[in-house]
Amino acid sequence: MQSQIHLSTPFPNAYDKGRRIVCLGLVVLADILFYGNSLGLNLFFFAISAATASMLWTTKPLRAGPPIELLGLTIVASLPLLEAPTAAAIALSAGAVICTSLAAARLFPRNWTSLPSVLFRFVLVVPRQFVRVFPQFFILRLDRTSALPLGKRLAVWILPITLSAAFLLLFRAANPVIEALLQDIDFSFLLQLLDPWRIAFWIAIGGSVGVLMKPRLARRRGRVPNSGHTAGNLVGSLFDYGSLVRSLAIFNVLFAVQTSMDIVYLWGGAELPDAMSHAEYAHRGAYPLLATALLAAAFVLIAMRRDGPGDRSPLIRNLVLVWIGQNVLLCASSILRLDLYVEAYSLTWLRVAAGIWMGLVAVGLVLILLRIAFRRSNRWLIAMNFMILILVTYVGAFIDFPAFIARFNVEHCAELSQAGVPLDIQYLSTLGPSAIPALDTYLAASSTSEFGKRQFANRVRMELATEFNARTDDWRSWNYRWARMAAYLNSTIPFAR
Repeated sequence: MQSQIHLSTPFPNAYDKGRRIVCLGLVVLADILFYGNSLGLNLFFFAISAATASMLWTTKPLRAGPPIELLGLTIVASLPLLEAPTAAAIALSAGAVICTSLAAARLFPRNWTSLPSVLFRFVLVVPRQFVRVFPQFFILRLDRTSALPLGKRLAVWILPITLSAAFLLLFRAANPVIEALLQDIDFSFLLQLLDPWRIAFWIAIGGSVGVLMKPRLARRRGRVPNSGHTAGNLVGSLFDYGSLVRSLAIFNVLFAVQTSMDIVYLWGGAELPDAMSHAEYAHRGAYPLLATALLAAAFVLIAMRRDGPGDRSPLIRNLVLVWIGQNVLLCASSILRLDLYVEAYSLTWLRVAAGIWMGLVAVGLVLILLRIAFRRSNRWLIAMNFMILILVTYVGAFIDFPAFIARFNVEHCAELSQAGVPLDIQYLSTLGPSAIPALDTYLAASSTSEFGKRQFANRVRMELATEFNARTDDWRSWNYRWARMAAYLNSTIPFAR
């Protein structure tokens, strides 16, 4: 007797069918909120919806506690999206949604120091899980016991679809009411739904939501026992007691020379040789010293590994503490160098990012000191740096950096402060509409002798205002930063040419 072939969903019970309906609903919601619209308030709504759906319809029944708390965290983490949909705000919100999904699936770590590794294991498995989950949630398939190829699975739909179309055409010819109804249908809407980019958007959203509904973690690899001349033995021979003592002694001497020169020239303001300016001295040293601090941090982590010669020796520990202290001073010198360079050559996106990065490196070095002093693990160190990075990103997501850069450059330009360099209006034009208030300040305060430059600034101001007014004016694209700018433009009269 031949076995009957029948279609079924991959999740036979009502709970899994409900999850599938929720996933399809999120795809429809994403299409309504996003497609053809700019990012804004729609991101906030979708993040909360996705977190709620993953909490209620994940792979395991809901339990009170961490998922509810993380849903509240998702709302807090998504607040920067209301300010502006920047990359930092999107990353924070996405991370919170992922944490909510992991908690609902009981994959969230009990020890918070394991969170970075858990998120890393989740990211590793996302591509494979995306390909595996999407067909299960969004494509009807044969029962698992069937071994029919995909072509035969699709073939079972050919007959009903073809006959249905034929019957509809016959009814259209026989019934004038049906004909009139069909004529009133706007088939251009169906053509829009068949847009390849729109279908790709559905697939991307559907696969992403499916991954949140069934989160998985990459398996941990077991440690391979060392035998012979392995990498572990090589590290041990390079970082033995004698090598560490000699290296740290030389490093401390070299760093002491550099630190002394910074104290004399940067902090003390001594005259530099060969008529070299402090701005040039600062520019040449800011980024190399930052790389030096990162290299030193990597050396310390290897040298002070658990149960190694550095961890057991008081001499090495003291040498490391002194060396890290010098690295912290180098980071402070790098920040001062950057400040001097900005004072001489104005502020840019790259210099803002460099300043934030230098501060993070300095904090990381201090955390290394605490890790050694309190004998914490590298997992604790990574988790602390991860949390500091999240905190800085969260605060930074509320800051309008283009407006800050433009305002700083205008306030410190030669035309207004009688110091610094002339205002680079061309660079301000690259910062977008956020630079408009700063340009208004410049136009109001600059002298009439700068008539040509004022004309250029006024033209840039009007172009930026035109760019802003051309944005999509829809509630789904609303954000507080653009709302502030709209209110500012409505209350401000443009300067005449």
